[in-house]
Amino acid sequence: MLCCFCRPSSLNTHPPFFPQELLCATFPSLCMSGTLCNPSNAVPHASSSVCPTTPPSLYTREICAMDELHSLDPRRQELLEARFTGVVSGSTGSTGSCSVGAKASTNNESSNHSFGSLGSLSDKESETPEKKPSEPSRGRKRKAENQSESSQGKSIGGRGHKISDYFEYQGGNGSSPVRGISPAIRSPQNSHSHSTPSSVQQNSPSPTALAFGDHPVTQPKQLSFKITQTDLTMLKLAALESNKNQDLEKKEGRIDDLLRANCDLRRQIDEQQKLLEKYKERLNKCISMSKKLLIEKSTQEKLASREKSMQDRLRLGHFTTVRHGASFTEQWTDGFAFQNLVKQQEWVNQQREDIERQRKLLAKRKPPSTNNSQTPSANSEPKQRKNKAVNGAENDPFLRPSLPQLLTLAEYHEQEEIFKLRLGHLKKEEAEIQAELERLERVRNLHIRELKRINNEDNSQFKDHPTLNERYLLLHLLGRGGFSEVYKAFDLYEQRYAAVKIHQLNKSWRDEKKENYHKHACREYRIHKELDHPRIVKLYDYFSLDTDTFCTVLEYCEGNDLDFYLKQHKLMSEKEARSIVMQIVNALRYLNEIKPPIIHYDLKPGNILLVDGTACGEIKITDFGLSKIMDDDSYGVDGMDLTSQGAGTYWYLPPECFVVGKEPPKISNKVDVWSVGVIFFQCLYGRKPFGHNQSQQDILQENTILKATEVQFPVKPVVSNEAKAFIRRCLAYRKEDRFDVHQLANDPYLLPHMRRSNSSGNLHMTGLAASPTPPTSSIISY
Repeated sequence: MLCCFCRPSSLNTHPPFFPQELLCATFPSLCMSGTLCNPSNAVPHASSSVCPTTPPSLYTREICAMDELHSLDPRRQELLEARFTGVVSGSTGSTGSCSVGAKASTNNESSNHSFGSLGSLSDKESETPEKKPSEPSRGRKRKAENQSESSQGKSIGGRGHKISDYFEYQGGNGSSPVRGISPAIRSPQNSHSHSTPSSVQQNSPSPTALAFGDHPVTQPKQLSFKITQTDLTMLKLAALESNKNQDLEKKEGRIDDLLRANCDLRRQIDEQQKLLEKYKERLNKCISMSKKLLIEKSTQEKLASREKSMQDRLRLGHFTTVRHGASFTEQWTDGFAFQNLVKQQEWVNQQREDIERQRKLLAKRKPPSTNNSQTPSANSEPKQRKNKAVNGAENDPFLRPSLPQLLTLAEYHEQEEIFKLRLGHLKKEEAEIQAELERLERVRNLHIRELKRINNEDNSQFKDHPTLNERYLLLHLLGRGGFSEVYKAFDLYEQRYAAVKIHQLNKSWRDEKKENYHKHACREYRIHKELDHPRIVKLYDYFSLDTDTFCTVLEYCEGNDLDFYLKQHKLMSEKEARSIVMQIVNALRYLNEIKPPIIHYDLKPGNILLVDGTACGEIKITDFGLSKIMDDDSYGVDGMDLTSQGAGTYWYLPPECFVVGKEPPKISNKVDVWSVGVIFFQCLYGRKPFGHNQSQQDILQENTILKATEVQFPVKPVVSNEAKAFIRRCLAYRKEDRFDVHQLANDPYLLPHMRRSNSSGNLHMTGLAASPTPPTSSIISY
């Protein structure tokens, strides 16, 4: 297919001085072949002026474009002719000119002398003079001028050299270098992979493109040809292209796989999000139902406890308000159960008195022994006189009681045996009454404690099952202290029971006192939260409710403390007490092995919790409010200064804590060792070793602990000598003679006992009541 530029010269309508190749390159939109045309492929048509391969519409457009080219401004046409007719020597770079009339010669000399070179056209456009406005003229004269100029251009082109003469190209036929290039090289796709000796560059629009007025022409692509040396063949290039295409396909496939995987993951995330929302909704429903059931159960328990308290109020007793002058005090009144026991005790006493009186009468009727009848004694004469006096007084007007008749020996022994049996039965009944009285006293203590708890719960502001910190549901009150309340709560997040201790500051306190109390509580929290031991109550959480209220969440233990157990049972067996002491010492050893070590300083039965409420189970230590941290700054060789002298429970503190001087006393972990000895003594004997039945004020005023140089053991109950020796080591008066925690943990009494067999020298390890092992056995048993 040939365009209007590629047709034979007989059919061309453009001026002959325009090279066909360059016109096709300059106006690619008018070239139908899409590449640089070759005139050798043109087929002349004598009978038609239209290229047979050119569509009529496109040919019409080409004719219009050529008409516009002929109607160019003379100056622009001259510049365009000069661009394509300028001659420059390719080897020397000297410039030449071709004059076309006087006016054309002037223009070429000024701006277009070097346009024949193959350099960039953009470098020459800057030297082109600006377009001067031409005077308007009539259209017919304009057409004549254009025709004359066109003919003049033809004559000039005819007289000048061919444009192919100005290219240094070794084609062999003297034709244009572009025409000598193979079609594969002349294609725009292969212009960068193959090189030729010449290069044609166009960096700026052609002046011819500006001559079309309002019809802009697309700028042709830049053609660049370079000479390179390579060992690549077409096969290698095809292989590289194939590998590149394969890599590209793999990458595209990988991208598609990743996109599909990403879509799957997004779909899974969406599904998981929906599932998560579903589970959250279900969890919220479960939490709401749990709260409802827990509140319902707690309400029922509260009602049951109050009903039971009202029933026990009549049976066990109640508090009554009694007026003493201008004040009112509460006084306890026993119930009918205690009154019945009192009546039974009175009846037993009366029966005993009757038996004793009858036994005295029986002694008067005791028959004389057989030995006395055979050998009358010296006292027989006074008796005979007495009998005569009685018999001679028959005529006396006053009646005298008759003497009891003497019983036979068998009758006397029979009555004596009956009286002994009755006395034994009364003693048994009295023992039963005493046991029942002790049992009722224990129940009464529980009843009194429950009455106080109910009263405190009814007066508490947290009685209506609030949820603290959106997590802890308060169920019922466990106890109340000076400035705190302990509630049994349920952790809705962890689904477990917990003990919430609510600290309430007095609103009338000064800010300084509130700050000190809060600092003290925060210190306890910092100490306690780092502890992790099975014999120490865990601290779960700490939060504030308002400026005057904050809470600590502790591990919940179902049983009571050791103090309550001792009040109920007075004492316990040595095995049970030893088990409790072993667990306490184990916890103290942990407190002294961590860094920095910790002194509890407030060990007492009230701070030892029985997990299941019995003495034969596990225990846990709580309340680290008075604990001391033995850091390097405050702890020396002699111990650390006691900055809180006067605090604590006096019955369980050693003598060095009561020393008053210019400097504060020095304490160490031996304070806790003394407390262990006091607790062990109280568990065994049911009383405190020092200051029993004394108040703390009396202990402080009378210096009871300072005078406790030696411990005295009661006769009953019977305790082993090893236990007494262990207590003496714990209660040594001088702290230098007292064991520390590490020595106490390795005490032989707390370890399995060593005994030597009688028949052999083998050692056997047994417990307190271990069964005997075979004498020939050398196996160590626990």
